[in-house]
Parts: sequence; structure tokens; C-alpha cells
Amino acid sequence: MSYKPALYGDGVRWGLVHADALDLFAELPPNSVDVVLTDPPYAIDFANEAWDGVDIRRVAAEGGGRLSAGEAFARWTQTWAAECQRLLRPGGHLLAFGAPRTAHRLVCGVEDAGLEVRDMLAWLYATGVPKSRRLPGGLATGLKPAYEPILLARAPFSGRVADNLIQWGTGALNIDVARIGAAGFWPANVVLSHAAGCSKRRCVRDCPARLVDAARPDKPPSRLFFSAKATRREREAGCEQLPQRSAQLYRGRPGRRVRNIHPTVKPIGLMRHLVRLVCPPGGVVLDPFTGSGSTGAATMLEGRQFLGIEREAEYVRVARARLAYWARVAARSTR
Repeated sequence: MSYKPALYGDGVRWGLVHADALDLFAELPPNSVDVVLTDPPYAIDFANEAWDGVDIRRVAAEGGGRLSAGEAFARWTQTWAAECQRLLRPGGHLLAFGAPRTAHRLVCGVEDAGLEVRDMLAWLYATGVPKSRRLPGGLATGLKPAYEPILLARAPFSGRVADNLIQWGTGALNIDVARIGAAGFWPANVVLSHAAGCSKRRCVRDCPARLVDAARPDKPPSRLFFSAKATRREREAGCEQLPQRSAQLYRGRPGRRVRNIHPTVKPIGLMRHLVRLVCPPGGVVLDPFTGSGSTGAATMLEGRQFLGIEREAEYVRVARARLAYWARVAARSTR
């Protein structure tokens, strides 16, 4: 690298590097992380942000040839996923969020990088905002978004899973520590969010949790993992010293004055569930597209170590503040 990127963190629980992951990967040693858990760009030109469109196509074009937008996303994904495979210990898992309309390219890119596709999780929620064009006669061009797919893949290993576990501590899922509810149900490949407007006493009519439970009234609660979407309090925790800015977090709604301006903050409860599922105790979690730092917060709260990489300076400021806050929370919880 021609420059020395800024590094933040306490050197024990977390570290955050202000850099482009594609530039930094080569500086990291192989077989050095247990898990890659990330929310990468989806290549849907979100809010016309360069990181979700133009930059992806530019990097992919460096490989030569004329590519469609989907082909460019798959090639770009293969580039970063191949580096993640090198960094993962044998049998280490990769979890990556995607968008329904480009997730197939995400899967192809990760698979072409040499990782084994193990499953596709679905994160269901009821708070998506329709982004469709409205047409006369009650017609439109799209549906209301209500879920995000999460790819689960695994790095290659040699020999049997049992041998890999002994040597590296990776290769299998932590089923027992990720069991659901008081009855200890086996974790499923579906997770749910309560809808906006739900309270501790009752759920609104279209809440996914309510609908699932209603289908089995003889055995409530449901056997799936529930995680509410990130509240404003959770999004902003640790950001009190940052200036408020106007940000349109939800398309079609007026902009709001916020300190955490990241548009796609994942709920910490959901990320903690994923960390428990795939990361061995005391393991290292890498997020090459850190955003506002939810992966790191969840990692520390689960007693693991976190390394994050984020390119955008405005998100680094937010992630740095949030990670410092949640590191203090995690430290208090272990006393």
C-alpha cells in the first residue's frame, strides 16, 4: 500500500481500519480470522451512492471484457470473497447480507471464489417501504420489500469436520449456544423482526412474529429467532458527540436529523445471533464493509474479537463512536 491507513480501537476487543478493503486485504495474514460477517454493497445503486454502483462496476471492469451490471457485481464479489477465503481459517464461515434481486450474483461470486455455499437465511421484517413506480389503474412495478437474504458459506477444509475442529476450531455451527427460546429449539434458517408498532403486550396485524405464532396456537412462542429492527436509540448510542445531519433513511419519507447517517443499520440482536451461530468462543470476526459498526458491537457483546474495515470517512466516524460505546458496554458485562 502507498499509504498507512488510520487504525482505531483498543487493540484487544476491536480494531477499525479506515481503508478500502480491496487495498488492505493483502496486508492481512492468511488463516487469521474465524468468521467473515458483513453487509456488503448490494449493487442496486442505492440512493445513487457510488459505493453501491459506479465503484463496483469500475473495479469489475479492470478484469476486462464487456459486463452487464449483474456480471460486474458477481466479478466484484468474487474479488473480495477470494481474499476473505484466504484470510479465513479452514472451515471458517462467511455470512453476507444481500438484496433479493442481486443475491443470486452474490452467491455466484462467493462460490466462484472457492467457498462452499451452505445455506441461505431469510431475515423477515414488516417495515419495508415500497419503492415501486405507481401507475394508473392501481398498477405498480414492484412489491414492498419485506426480507433480506443472508448467504452462509464455508471455507474449504481438509479431512473430516471433526479433525478440522480439533486443529482450527472451525467448520461447524454452534447449535447449542444458538438454540431458540426457553425450550431450546434448533436454530432455523429464518429470523424475524417484529413490526413497527408492536408492544410487549400485543403485535400489529401484519407482524411476522404474530403471524407465525398464530399458525401454531397450540405451541407458542414460535420456534424462530425474533429480532426487532434497530431502534433510533440503538442506532445513535455512542454518537452523542457527533453533529446532527439531515439524512433520508427511508425513501419516500422526509429527511430526519440524525447522528448515525448510515442508511442500512442492522439490528445488534440479529448480528449477535449470527455471531453465536458461526464463531467459536474467543474467535475473530472480520467485517470488510463495516458501515456503522453493528457487526463489531455484536461481536464484542458475544465475547469475541472484531476487526472492521470501512472506506467511507463519514461512516468511519459513526462506526468508531459506536464501537467505542459498545466496547465499554461489553467490558461492564464481563465484570
